[in-house]
Amino acid sequence: MEVCYQLPVLPLDRPVPKHVLSRRGAISFSSSSSLFGAPDPRQLSQRRGAISYDSSDQTALYIRMLGACVVFKQLFARDVRVRSQVGFEPERRSSHPYLFIDFRTLHTRLSCGSASASSVPERRLHRLLSCQRYLHSSRLLRGVPQQIPLHILDEDYTGQARCMLEKVGNWNFDIFLFDRLTNGNSLITLTFHLLNHYGLVELFQLDLVKLWRFLVMVQEDYHSGNPYHNAVHAADVTQAMHCYLQEPMLAKSLTSYDILLGLLAAATHDLDHPGVNQPFLIKTDHYLATLYRNTSVLENHHWKSAVGLLRETGLFSHLPPEDSLNVERDLGSLILATDISRQNEYLTRFRTHLDQNNLCLINASHRHFILQMALKCADICNPCRPWELSKQWSEKVTEEFFQQGDIEKKHKLEVSPLCDRETNTVGDIQIGFMAYVAEPLFAEWTRFSDTRLSQTMLGHMGLNKASWSSLQQEQTSMSEEVEPSTVGTDIGGVATQTDSNIVTATGGTSSKELPQGSREP
Repeated sequence: MEVCYQLPVLPLDRPVPKHVLSRRGAISFSSSSSLFGAPDPRQLSQRRGAISYDSSDQTALYIRMLGACVVFKQLFARDVRVRSQVGFEPERRSSHPYLFIDFRTLHTRLSCGSASASSVPERRLHRLLSCQRYLHSSRLLRGVPQQIPLHILDEDYTGQARCMLEKVGNWNFDIFLFDRLTNGNSLITLTFHLLNHYGLVELFQLDLVKLWRFLVMVQEDYHSGNPYHNAVHAADVTQAMHCYLQEPMLAKSLTSYDILLGLLAAATHDLDHPGVNQPFLIKTDHYLATLYRNTSVLENHHWKSAVGLLRETGLFSHLPPEDSLNVERDLGSLILATDISRQNEYLTRFRTHLDQNNLCLINASHRHFILQMALKCADICNPCRPWELSKQWSEKVTEEFFQQGDIEKKHKLEVSPLCDRETNTVGDIQIGFMAYVAEPLFAEWTRFSDTRLSQTMLGHMGLNKASWSSLQQEQTSMSEEVEPSTVGTDIGGVATQTDSNIVTATGGTSSKELPQGSREP
């Protein structure tokens, strides 16, 4: 029997207050603006879409879009990521009173059955959605069924996944295999396991339902269409962070709070990444670039997105408000540290501490700084993995670069460094990245923690660099046999351009120009 629920809606002819201003998906709210009144909390569940708000705003509002209906609720006197709702995923339906609403029918009703509804442009809804959410909502509204993966796995697969988790601290952990064994749920499964492994669920009295819902929403907000910046990359970084947390220097010094922050930051550090870099957002006048004044644009968005999910799920709602705000602030400090344009700043500070031998991990600020450096290492550790894993990551991140370059060419924009598939190769990019970014960072990390793991990472990086050089030489030899008069000049030009681009990227303002996940190429 089919069950139908009547959807309570606000009057469609009620004008939207003038203080609600939208621009390319961004909405600003005045702190003096009045609200429609606090709605029933039961109606303020779930979300769909991702919107960040100006940090200068003193009033943050939670918006849920149901067709043309808007429900407002004041949350905190601080900025927060605000989300919109146009659909529900199966795993979240059970907690919502309108669990079986067909939004395609609702859309048809609004657009065809009501004159007042037609006065509200459909694009008002679309402005509120990120690119991924817009595509998802469009599929729903057009009646195209969403491809939902099955979450029930064969016992053999779940058994193999459990066996892999027993060795989650191994540096050669194959995150690609683990993702297949968990049916694409590597981030959820891995993070949940690690939080439980460290006893953080019990220690911080985390509600299991809220925690699971938070992790599901985090994984959903990674764009599966991105070749590199997706949930598998986040799971890989989380696993690397776990390896670093096991290092003697950290294991004997970090508190449970530090470990909680480190794991959450690793899992959310690229949340809602659009698959393009910061210069692309700036030159296309994207609303996020304007919102964050062209400074750490993506990192700020990842942080605010994570804060939005924490507040929406109420994962830390049982803690005193001051403690919850501290978690949000410290989480942001870790995520913002992954901005590659600030690489030299953090590396210089790290090197100075090591030269002066004044790092004292009893000091909370020093522990936090080491967490920042650990997250930076985890974020760009792909060159330090075994060749079979490192090569896959290299190809994925380069493909994401090239896809951006294709878009820039299509729209007659200047092609960003490292993004032109005609003048760059995977090997060129990786060799330059290792020489100018990865090697300096991991050399200093080894000075801080000279362990077997650190030596293993440096060893893998050296072998991987040699492997790419060998592949480059083979490709050059084959090319010279075909075009001996022209290829030599072209190869030299590529190498010079790549090295120059990487130097510029690490010292300039571009936060997304480098490969290997060095904080969003």
